Amino acid sequence: MTPFQRDDTIVALATAPGRGAIAVVRLSGPRAVEIARRVCTPWPQEARVATLAPVHSPDAPEQVIDHGLVTRFEAPHSYTGEDTVEFAVHGGALVSALVVAACVGAGARPALAGEFTERAVLHGKMDLVQAEAVADLIDARSRAAHRAAVRQLDGALSRRLSAMRDALLQVDALLAYEMDFPEEDEAPPTRARVLAACDEAIVQVGRLLATLPAAALGRDGALVVLAGPPNAGKSSLMNALVGESRVLVSEIPGTTRDAVEVLVDDTPYPLRLVDTAGLRSSNDTLERLGIEVSERYVAQAHVVLACAADDASLVRTVEVVRALTAGAVVAVRTKRDLVATSYEMSAPEGARSAVAVSATTGEGLDALHAAIRAAVTARIAAPDDATPIVTRARHEAGLRRAEEELRAFRQAWAHGALPAPVAGTHLRAAVTALEELIGAVDVEDVLERVFRTFCVGK
Repeated sequence: MTPFQRDDTIVALATAPGRGAIAVVRLSGPRAVEIARRVCTPWPQEARVATLAPVHSPDAPEQVIDHGLVTRFEAPHSYTGEDTVEFAVHGGALVSALVVAACVGAGARPALAGEFTERAVLHGKMDLVQAEAVADLIDARSRAAHRAAVRQLDGALSRRLSAMRDALLQVDALLAYEMDFPEEDEAPPTRARVLAACDEAIVQVGRLLATLPAAALGRDGALVVLAGPPNAGKSSLMNALVGESRVLVSEIPGTTRDAVEVLVDDTPYPLRLVDTAGLRSSNDTLERLGIEVSERYVAQAHVVLACAADDASLVRTVEVVRALTAGAVVAVRTKRDLVATSYEMSAPEGARSAVAVSATTGEGLDALHAAIRAAVTARIAAPDDATPIVTRARHEAGLRRAEEELRAFRQAWAHGALPAPVAGTHLRAAVTALEELIGAVDVEDVLERVFRTFCVGK
């Protein structure tokens, strides 16, 4: 795929396509003002001020497409850092398409996916990590993912990576001093000093990589599986936790034949709640398939809610579930409003502290939510505010490459296995890995991979 043609003037719909109140068409590039003047009369005299004006065909001013708000942004004070014009017109598929077509007819080119943000990076409006945060912000489905994207867009991860890069460049400078001025009176940097700086860099990379599980939970949610015998009230509890009827509820045992999954936003991580078929022995082929699906979900779960209506069944359910999963198990005594709880629990551990709930009255749901959050964060703690979260596979790959090169340098330097110039190549490779992450090195294939994942218009 060929690189973007960066000297073209580009145009695209910048809002979601389809029926809506307002649609925004964005025009950016060296000829943006010239092209916009051909499709807009009168021309806005003041930059960054919305002006009501007719938008028309480029060669026929009498063919009005719409009356919209037109705003021009002079370079470098725009999203892309170029001259930019935005047309805010009435929403709908046709109006915005006609405005885009008018701009193309006047000399613009339809923008490729991510091309506006790519130009923002090339003009220094943001770095590559911040650009990826724009896409993450658009794709966020939870408050955790939203918080991570906002912090990344604000530059938290970029600043950390830049500081690490600067620290490694200082170490490289120490090596250069020893190589270039071996006869100077001033003592060369001690081996211990270089190792200490390298070790600190390895620790910083490790801290960032340690946020990967939290990033995965923020993006995909913690898998919370409701498991138990048929007719234990799992589906009713699922509906109560979700806050709406999402699962068919019936008094007939075995109604749930397949897993039903719902993503629920929560703090600090969203929850992927999964209602599963009842765990029991069955000769029914279809039900048996559903039970096998349930067992697979239980095996993968971060948290399993072991559900049963009475205490004796609950003890058996907890035992079965613990044998199927390495995740946390929360014992849940369902139908609290209907079933007495006189049975004195013994083994296994954890069943004695079961959470009693009623899907009908809502009693115990807050306590169950608290128990789920505690079980999730006990396994993957919520990230602290001081450490930015690594959210993308590209970031992970770059950090792991930097870590690998740093460890190779440390081993060579600590044991004197390689001359300083040779050992230093590992250090410079680590620096390059960090530079590629933030876009300090203009690598075409990196830019292509990043921006092709964006939506058109952004």
